[in-house]
Amino acid sequence: MTAKKVAPTSTFSIPGIHFNSPAILGFSIAAIAVHLLSFDNALAVPGRGSFHLDLVADYFRLISHVLGHGSWEHLFGNLTLLLLLGPILEDRYGTMELSLMMLATAIITGVANVLLSPYHLLGASGIVFMFITLASFVNIRNGTIPLTFILIAIIFIGKEIHSALSVKDNISQLAHIVGGIVGAWIGFRGKQ
Repeated sequence: MTAKKVAPTSTFSIPGIHFNSPAILGFSIAAIAVHLLSFDNALAVPGRGSFHLDLVADYFRLISHVLGHGSWEHLFGNLTLLLLLGPILEDRYGTMELSLMMLATAIITGVANVLLSPYHLLGASGIVFMFITLASFVNIRNGTIPLTFILIAIIFIGKEIHSALSVKDNISQLAHIVGGIVGAWIGFRGKQ
């Protein structure tokens, strides 16, 4: 009698395709649903002076803002990088830990926006930048700083700092910078 190969169980199944990255795919599906239903602006975290300590919805928005996006272009730009980097990171850190990193980044970028920015915040750019910096730590060796991290810091975070100081647009460089710092902190913490 030969043993049968048993396929992994999953709540989602299409022959030949597996649900490889539950945190990233779930987040992506939720963000698309929010945009299709036009709930984006209802999820935006308010800026400095607009947060109401007695309004429960504003606390919810500290997290929910990452699901809303200003346009399809904004959404697809973020999803492209999330779907590219997310599965690598989810494989490395696990679904639960990566989900907690995404949640922490959402809260930290939301609070930073409430404290420092006069504009509302919408989108997953903070998480994207956390992923970009964290991905540079995937093949880390003890006692060293990855050159890829140094280049990411110079190119991406440096560009965002420059843009924040010189360009007036609707892009939240603050969320990008904070997300990049969170990713660097997680990467260095995991190194020890």
